[in-house]
Amino acid sequence: TSTSTSTSTSTTTKKNENNKPILLVSQGDPLTEKGISAITRQVATKLGVNRLLVCLDEDIDPQHSILADRQNVIYEIKYSQLIDILHEYDDEIVKRIEDSIDERIITLNEKRLGLGKEPLHSWYKTYALLQEVTKMAMKVASGSVTVAHSIDEIQEFSVTSFYEVGLGIGLIDRDHDMVPYSYV
Repeated sequence: TSTSTSTSTSTTTKKNENNKPILLVSQGDPLTEKGISAITRQVATKLGVNRLLVCLDEDIDPQHSILADRQNVIYEIKYSQLIDILHEYDDEIVKRIEDSIDERIITLNEKRLGLGKEPLHSWYKTYALLQEVTKMAMKVASGSVTVAHSIDEIQEFSVTSFYEVGLGIGLIDRDHDMVPYSYV
């Protein structure tokens, strides 16, 4: 199973007005020389913060947790636990996230077909769900989240591009919860 090397990273790095600990949240990417796992290590070190690691449950991807980079990770949580947080917040939100991701996959696959390209791999849905559920559950659980993407131009057919799902649902706010790449 593949993981995206351009998944977004969530962190609560805005002014810490509530004295909660600041954590950099990442989603189980294996350590590589380049890509999100390498960037996450550097950002955590430069900010002087610890990390929270979110991994897929073993029944979804048995290798995801095993391969995850754990440097400076002080908390680890499973995807299913984040789903539980969201269900407590709103019984329908997980279905709305999943439906929005399904709609985006259909739209992207139609575009790809028009370009003569193969449809997105089946794992896109899994990792798009992980990405969006993580951000929204972290916001619900902590009261705030800052989303910072690791690239300037988000590729249309990347897992990262699914960040628009969180914006569309309304739980992630572009003006209050996202940091422009130029600030990162």
